[in-house]
Amino acid sequence: MKIKVMVGATVVGAVFAAGVAVGQQTGASRREPQFENSELRVWKSIIMPNQPLALHRHDHGRAAVVLKGGNLDVVDAAGATKQTYQWETGKAYWLDADPAGTQHGDMNRGKEPIEVVIVELKNDKPKM
Repeated sequence: MKIKVMVGATVVGAVFAAGVAVGQQTGASRREPQFENSELRVWKSIIMPNQPLALHRHDHGRAAVVLKGGNLDVVDAAGATKQTYQWETGKAYWLDADPAGTQHGDMNRGKEPIEVVIVELKNDKPKM
């Protein structure tokens, strides 16, 4: 798979400024879009303590690059923990697509925010 990324200084500045503005306006858990093309989607997730991300699903595999680590619980609609990830700052992890028909939320039960950049493939099969 070939991924071509072209970023100009103006685009980088705009994304940075948007991220700073959003970060200053809210203390809620959220996703901040970073980049998208026909091959992949990139966003930054900030999961605040005891403020879960809404129920969602991932139809494709993805990499998580941890900017600020912690223990992240994957919870079902009732809030029951199905899995716990121990994210280490500075590490990257692979996450497979979610099973069909399932949804989950992400819960940070720690005292500090968890921040990760997610790079999600739009098509799990490389183009030839």
